[in-house]
Amino acid sequence: MGQVIFIPKEVEAGEPRVGASPETAKRLAGLGFDVVVEAGAGLASRITDEEFAKAGARIGSASDAGGADLVLKVRRPNDEELKGYKRGAAVIATMDPYGNDAAIAALARAGVTAFAMEFMPRISRAQVMDVLSSQANLAGYQAVIDGAAEYDRALPMMMTAAGTVPAAKVFVMGAGVAGLQAIATARRLGAVVTATDVRPAAKEQVASLGAKFVAVEDEEFKAAETAGGYAKEMSKEYQAKQAALVAEHIAKQDIVITTALIPGRPAPKLVSAEMVASMKPGSVLVDLAVERGGNVDGAEAGRVVTTANGVKIVGHLNVPGRIAASASLLYAKNLYAFVETMVDKASKTFSINRDDELVKATMLTDGGKVVHPAFAAAAAVAAQAAEPTPAAPDSEPLADGEPAPKKAAPKRPAKKAEKPATGGDA
Repeated sequence: MGQVIFIPKEVEAGEPRVGASPETAKRLAGLGFDVVVEAGAGLASRITDEEFAKAGARIGSASDAGGADLVLKVRRPNDEELKGYKRGAAVIATMDPYGNDAAIAALARAGVTAFAMEFMPRISRAQVMDVLSSQANLAGYQAVIDGAAEYDRALPMMMTAAGTVPAAKVFVMGAGVAGLQAIATARRLGAVVTATDVRPAAKEQVASLGAKFVAVEDEEFKAAETAGGYAKEMSKEYQAKQAALVAEHIAKQDIVITTALIPGRPAPKLVSAEMVASMKPGSVLVDLAVERGGNVDGAEAGRVVTTANGVKIVGHLNVPGRIAASASLLYAKNLYAFVETMVDKASKTFSINRDDELVKATMLTDGGKVVHPAFAAAAAVAAQAAEPTPAAPDSEPLADGEPAPKKAAPKRPAKKAEKPATGGDA
């Protein structure tokens, strides 16, 4: 029997994606793994148990997690799931570690080697493993579809004998992966598209998709990108200048899509209540950052809110999961590509090279410890939980403060003394 990979059914409410596809299950089996998929794991992504079985996977139950050497998930395992994993198992998922120190410490206490796929470095060899890009790409597409569904008019300009229907005006805030896909999708649907971003490189990308770029292009703007390609947090002065420009522009828009996120920080507020109030009745705002607090003032996680002036604010959670069939196929390929780098081709065994740059960047916990340098607080929580409970004192104080006399330990029969303790770790 080879090493076992387990693909569970996600237990978090509202998560329809799955960590494998029939294609990746077949390829994982080809690497020498015994692949076990929990019954029903792929149904919400339109993948039946029969399809997994045809690909060479065995259909099992949640209890099969206990025999797995590697678990491939979408979301971070909760405490109940961790109880079913064996110590030393590897778990690869999107771990959402920021602000969740206790949950990361729980991973360490469970003794699993946990990898956060969202920490995959943006280097050439890791492009195929970039879950943030694969899922954000779909989120950008879906944001336009959701916005169009809430908007009660056509998006493209239509010239008919009865008259002309004007094209909808779509404004995309944030031209990262999600934003660029939103621009491209809105353009395909015939909208007039404008976009903004604090990164100078985005201007050319926006123009290449046929949209107009809107931004305050001063000296701070020219230096507003990290070496990793992420947006920097801008000064209060720049934010005020940009807000004034956006406020004037946003009042004329039909659909606004916000995508701005900075890793590890709350989502920046881009659209104020005053801006929302300036929009026309029937206009739509789609906030893709609502899970991190939202870019739009008044956005509510998991709800579509209609304001007093008739503007809809869309705050759907887990937007990639709204097109789970597509999202799961891409996510599964991301996971497979990462796993493949940790397989010894000669022996066909899973072996973690802790000196590999991908492993260093993504490993959260290992050997019972939190090892990622960005999570010192979680490491402290894990270390504190691992400290032994102080032994009871030899004597207890009496009411007047005098110590009670020591009591002799009762003698135990030999048979009972030889009986091993139960309930502890071996």
